[in-house]
Amino acid sequence: MMIVGIVAVCVVLAVLAFLVPRLSKHPERGTQRTLGAGSRAGGKAPGVLGRIFSKPFRSSSKAVGKSGAAGRRGRGHMPF
Repeated sequence: MMIVGIVAVCVVLAVLAFLVPRLSKHPERGTQRTLGAGSRAGGKAPGVLGRIFSKPFRSSSKAVGKSGAAGRRGRGHMPF
């Protein structure tokens, strides 16, 4: 379920970044802040479990950043 949610957020951010690049920064930072909080909470588990629990949040945060950047980069290549 979490994977579907992250994919949906990435698609929405990519489209938003393509259509209105300036307005896409705030939702992207908010999403990354939320995922960072999840990663920090998961990292509090002891030992190897901490790394295992925090990894999905870190990789999701990275994906959100890449999708926003890709939308803005695609907009920069457009002729208008």
